[in-house]
Amino acid sequence: MRLYLKDIFTAVTKNKKQTTIPSLVSSTRFRVRFSEVDSMHMVWHGNYACYLEDGREAFGRDYPGLGYLDIYQSGYRAPIVDMQVQFRSPLRLGDEAVIETRYIDCDAAKICFEYQIRRADNGQIVATASTVQVFTAPGGELELVNPEFYLAWKKRWGVK
Repeated sequence: MRLYLKDIFTAVTKNKKQTTIPSLVSSTRFRVRFSEVDSMHMVWHGNYACYLEDGREAFGRDYPGLGYLDIYQSGYRAPIVDMQVQFRSPLRLGDEAVIETRYIDCDAAKICFEYQIRRADNGQIVATASTVQVFTAPGGELELVNPEFYLAWKKRWGVK
């Protein structure tokens, strides 16, 4: 039986995941650029998706084997099927912030991250977020079992 991403999207997003203790954490800094602010002179909400991606990319550099190219070269894709963002305080042009990306282990064939974006100068939380990525074959078929490269990555980094 083949399952495609479009067929399971609704089922995955209906289930709310519980926050757990992160097993691996990565942080990266950024400065808000002019192109990221809106007419109210604060970061447009859609840019937070890019900040989360910056966090995932930094995580992949800090914990090699789970970066986008690593997944792709292993014969899989890992599309995001759920993203939640809670906005707490706006960022403005020139602000510096830190994205903390926390890997949340689970037994299912998916990658879960939680994020905190904080002001670099005082640590104030700007936003919290979470994402869920599933594994698919290049044709879009959903992988129901953890890929071997992912199990090897977990073992390498002492996850479960």
